[in-house]
Amino acid sequence: MKDRSHDEAMAELFSDDPEFAAHYLDEILRDGEQADLLMALRQMAKAFGGAGKVAAKAGINQTQIYRTLSADGNPALSTLFVILKAMNLRLSVQPLRA
Repeated sequence: MKDRSHDEAMAELFSDDPEFAAHYLDEILRDGEQADLLMALRQMAKAFGGAGKVAAKAGINQTQIYRTLSADGNPALSTLFVILKAMNLRLSVQPLRA
């Protein structure tokens, strides 16, 4: 059995189960940090064909997606929307529960 990185394992999991990918992002948005979100989106981009394919589908250049999803990235909401849409995902807003 070949060893693989955590990112590769997560990308495979997201690729095999898009519903899990959506749920995972939802959990990060509820309880996580921006760095967690960007890391998950990098893994998901890999699962959805790689950054180049996601960038092309999103209508942005590949350099922009790398910069946006880097550990130091600070994506504009409009960029986040097109990246998620390219992966057949969307943001959702729900009330916080006390």
